[in-house]
Amino acid sequence: MHQLIDSHCHWDHPRLQSLQPQLWQSCLDQGVTQLVVPATKESSFARQISLCEQYPNWHLALGLHPYFSNQHTQAHLTVLTAAIERHKPLAIGEIGLDFALDMSLEGFSIAHQEAWFVAQVKLAQHTQLPLIIHSRKANDRLGQLLRQLNFNQGGIVHGFSGSLQQAEKFTHLGFKIGIGGNLTYERAQAMRRLAQTLPLTDMVLETDAPDMPMAGQERGQPNRPDMLPRVLLVLAELRSESLSEIAMQTVKNTLDALRIN
Repeated sequence: MHQLIDSHCHWDHPRLQSLQPQLWQSCLDQGVTQLVVPATKESSFARQISLCEQYPNWHLALGLHPYFSNQHTQAHLTVLTAAIERHKPLAIGEIGLDFALDMSLEGFSIAHQEAWFVAQVKLAQHTQLPLIIHSRKANDRLGQLLRQLNFNQGGIVHGFSGSLQQAEKFTHLGFKIGIGGNLTYERAQAMRRLAQTLPLTDMVLETDAPDMPMAGQERGQPNRPDMLPRVLLVLAELRSESLSEIAMQTVKNTLDALRIN
């Protein structure tokens, strides 16, 4: 059995917590021994912090997600800053830009999203923490902002969807590329070509559970971190390296990107 890290799992989500403790035991049975648990909004911080304090292999990240940019306030940024100082998350995230949202709605404009992103990048620079980035139809702009801000702490661009050239711009900035359940769909040809071409040293594995269901899942069923070996298996089918080599390298990439001891 290969030891794996799910580099992006919303472990605190009620849909996953309702399956405990059987789900965590299933993760261990499948070799998924560590989880990275990113935040999305200030109201979830306390729940996530409490959960991640229960077990050392559940790794906390804190941040303000663009999905909720119409809800974030300056007070939430103050809470985030204090929580980072007190609880020492391994990364700031999940943060980023989502240009697939209806940007005509109040609070979702490009300027509004970018303001929250830039503020959190600067916080990451101050605290010397890596980032976990959400990018939807915003790869070029995110790369541009990171370069303008001279960000050099690295991290992970999760659930990546884009070209090899866009991925390389992130990896040149010190980021790893999150490969997840989309790879399990045969129709995801662009994603599969990227997974074949990108250097193995630039990839990490993820589920984004309970979101982003994998191929073959029943409609309405949550994605689960114990399904991560399916991503590994498809990746091994697409590449020349062995299953064991891919497992070991992607674990090392996650440890390095997020500085996990």
